[in-house]
Amino acid sequence: MTGRPARPGITTLKASGLTAGYSAQPVVHDVDIEVATGEVVVLLGANGAGKTTTMLALSGVLPLMKGEVRFNGQPESRSLHRRARDGMSYVSEERSMLRELTLADNLRCAGVAIADALGLFPELELRLHVRGGLVSGGEQQMLALALALCRQPRLVLADELSLGLAPLVVQRLFQAVRAAADNGCAVLMVEQHARIALRYADRAYVMRQGRIDISCTATEARARIGEIEDSYLTAVASHANGSGGGPRDSSRSA
Repeated sequence: MTGRPARPGITTLKASGLTAGYSAQPVVHDVDIEVATGEVVVLLGANGAGKTTTMLALSGVLPLMKGEVRFNGQPESRSLHRRARDGMSYVSEERSMLRELTLADNLRCAGVAIADALGLFPELELRLHVRGGLVSGGEQQMLALALALCRQPRLVLADELSLGLAPLVVQRLFQAVRAAADNGCAVLMVEQHARIALRYADRAYVMRQGRIDISCTATEARARIGEIEDSYLTAVASHANGSGGGPRDSSRSA
């Protein structure tokens, strides 16, 4: 799949001057991010850059220290479950699901039609009656993404969809995300596989030490991928000087 130019659309999510962190210690500073209907935006950065902290703040899981988040054009300060009622879906790296229930029961509990989920990921059909904790990581992530996308959200925030998964599974997940955007959803993804993610994205942000250093189209990011990988994605963030992400950011790379 080739990249596509950034497309105009109605701004679904806009963060201005977002500052957030843990225990009164800021981790991300003055972050400006926009995501419009019909586009996939990827957020890149090294381990500890602040990507997950940013996603937690955008979703309402983590309170803002400073700045503003606007969702559907309105200032937003509600908790995630209230934002979800207005069309925000957050897919965390934990692959949100009930592991003791079967995949089919997970879908039923979420009010998602099994036929709709299988329309996205037919690979799950033979696993519907297996408990979530017993299926593969790829199947868990397909279920988590189906639970989000089949609710017809206005915005999807996806944190590390591809973490630990085989390339073919990653491709299937990104295809589903791209299709959702093409149908009018706005998508912001944190990703570790920059080269693959940029093939499905419209725009990119690159973080370093809690700040956005680069904002560009996916086409421009692919043209600069060597620079981005060398300068941003392989760097080891220093937590000793307070420049890295919070607890969840420090455990993995993007």
